[in-house]
Amino acid sequence: MSSPSGDAAGRVAELVAALGLIPHPEGGWFAETYRATESVRADHLPARFGADRSFSTAIYFLLKSGHPSHLHRLHADELWHFHEGSPVAIHMLDSEGRHRTIRLGAALAEGETFQACIPAGCWFGAEVLAQDSYCLFGCTVAPGFDFADFELGERGALLAQYPEHRELIERLSRVADAL
Repeated sequence: MSSPSGDAAGRVAELVAALGLIPHPEGGWFAETYRATESVRADHLPARFGADRSFSTAIYFLLKSGHPSHLHRLHADELWHFHEGSPVAIHMLDSEGRHRTIRLGAALAEGETFQACIPAGCWFGAEVLAQDSYCLFGCTVAPGFDFADFELGERGALLAQYPEHRELIERLSRVADAL
């Protein structure tokens, strides 16, 4: 896959500037658009959180063709909301090694959906499906996102755990030295 060109590249540049998007460690660009002012106390959350969290957070997220969201996992469920551009494939690997793909996009008759939920604790990553394109979507997390709840997948460890998904893991992860 190649990077967006022509009108897509112009639109990507426009969105990055207008929305104040910055690079994200998993790949792509993001900007936080909402963080609840109220919090949930840690003693009311599952132990995996370890500290107070905002009730909810939301971001814009942008991916380009050939630049995936690398496999990662969160302590909380994450809802993705399609805004514009090409559809994306969201790939999920659960703890049992089952692979599931959701197509986030506007072509409902072709099996795409405007909104998808990624369950807490599963490994997931995403890629734009059309060449020379992009996708702008939103993500909502509750309780709210904190980088302490984010784990970027390490290729070697993922391959050891899920050898049957080698092609997917190699496509949607970086080698440890490249992090």
